[in-house]
Amino acid sequence: MSRMSLFNSPLLLGFEEFERTLDRISKMQTEGYPPYNIEQIGENALRITLAVAGFTETDLTIQIEDSQLVIRGRQEDDVERRFLHRGIAARQFQRSFVLAEGIEVREAHLHNGLLHVDLVRPEPESRVRTISIGTKNGAAAANRGKSVGIDQAAGPKGES
Repeated sequence: MSRMSLFNSPLLLGFEEFERTLDRISKMQTEGYPPYNIEQIGENALRITLAVAGFTETDLTIQIEDSQLVIRGRQEDDVERRFLHRGIAARQFQRSFVLAEGIEVREAHLHNGLLHVDLVRPEPESRVRTISIGTKNGAAAANRGKSVGIDQAAGPKGES
């Protein structure tokens, strides 16, 4: 069964990366461990908080891989300890979050069994760019009325 693309309109050019990101999100695991919160802590700031009781800073890794924030936890079994009952599992986890373009990790800290990862979205720069329109011979519209010749070796006259 073929999948219908959301971005198959000829008016949506260059959205292939966005479509791949949506595919990646839909394929992500939906396992509930560890539980997490996402909160807005400022106009352009977010905090992801994961409940990671029993994990230390050395048991946790945070990486950005292809615009994904990946948090992994791995505890080593202590072979010296002898449990009569083991109800708290030393299990590993991986939790991934797809980051929008421009989102940056500001800091991460572990406090009382909660891992806090602070994210910031910098203010977008307003970009306006004027595109010059060339004439049939390739000269820019600003050169109208001027004679512009093309030299095969040097390019337009006066440039080398």
